[in-house]
Amino acid sequence: MEHPHYNDVFVPTFSRTGAALVRGEGMYLFDADGKRYLDFGAGIAVNALGHSHPAIIAALREQGSLLIHSSNLYFTQPQYELAKLLSSMTFGGKVFLCNSGTEAIEAAIKFSRKWATGASKDKFHILSFYRGFHGRTYGALSATAQEQFHEGFGPLLEGFHYATFNDIAGTKEELDKHSYAAIIVEPLQGEGGVNPASKEFLSFLRNYANEKNIALVFDEIQCGLGRTGTVWCCEHYGTVPDILAAAKPLGGGLPLGAVVCKDHIASAISPGNHGTTFGGNPLACALGCVVLAIIAQPVFLAAVKKNGEYLRNGLARIAASHKGIKEIRGTGLLVGVEMAADPKNIIPQCKDAGLLVIKAEQNTVRFMPPLIVEEKDIKAALAIFEQVLVNGKL
Repeated sequence: MEHPHYNDVFVPTFSRTGAALVRGEGMYLFDADGKRYLDFGAGIAVNALGHSHPAIIAALREQGSLLIHSSNLYFTQPQYELAKLLSSMTFGGKVFLCNSGTEAIEAAIKFSRKWATGASKDKFHILSFYRGFHGRTYGALSATAQEQFHEGFGPLLEGFHYATFNDIAGTKEELDKHSYAAIIVEPLQGEGGVNPASKEFLSFLRNYANEKNIALVFDEIQCGLGRTGTVWCCEHYGTVPDILAAAKPLGGGLPLGAVVCKDHIASAISPGNHGTTFGGNPLACALGCVVLAIIAQPVFLAAVKKNGEYLRNGLARIAASHKGIKEIRGTGLLVGVEMAADPKNIIPQCKDAGLLVIKAEQNTVRFMPPLIVEEKDIKAALAIFEQVLVNGKL
């Protein structure tokens, strides 16, 4: 049962109900009443290795007994090891470590502008795309082209402009209007409804950025790090960004974000231009090294692809019998089910039945389980979801 005073002490930024969660194991979470939930939200794509993974627990114990925090005024070995891994697993760039996805986007904006305005003071504009989501702080919020997140928080920052995702002609028209420092895009939009970029669109952005000397920034905070069956979602497209932002699963459940920059952009940054107190703390970095080592294994990524296909096929079978489902979208284990109406009642009904899923825009239900999910877990999730649809006559 829900504690009667839980919400009395919090600013109401979240609408939370039910008993507190107290424990996690593998694919499951358990609340204070002992109820078990099959977790197909993974802490909003954070718990890539599920809950209480033995390798994560071992790293917590080992590094936690050595050093949890020092300062970015000094080197630590876990931080160095993680940065080496991130550089080698991307395009060999320089790494900045922070605490979250929104901080990674803030850094990407600052680095892009610092680099670009070195060539021209007018070259500060930033382009992003409708239905994209990049974070809640003012730079990241200004790059998030969804009015619902802006309401009540204006004025937003100067120099941010928006175009329609996957619309090459419209995007070119917008790009031609200003002198841009950066283009920020999710190769697979998550919060906006699980919308994949087209290969042609990302190729156009890469070519235009090359021609006009603009930094192309890929936001892989939700879609990266194994979620789509490759380490980075952009691998499906064969397109390499100038800056890559990562977070969510990177810290193994602890706050950790990262920005990887090509050398020509990193060379524009000097000591004092940017910083962070907690970013890249040794404990989170030790967990990050574990996460990267596991998710980069070919057999692990092959299982993500296989199970993602199994999930989409199962949802397609359900869709064939339920007119309430309009479309199924996604790649790997980031899958969206667009409903004919707002699924605001479906989400809590799934929770009541023991399944955690997450709402996204366009009336979409997001399925993004831990990457360790197995067919038996997917079967169980599909059975619960279908029963909820049957009960709701959808």
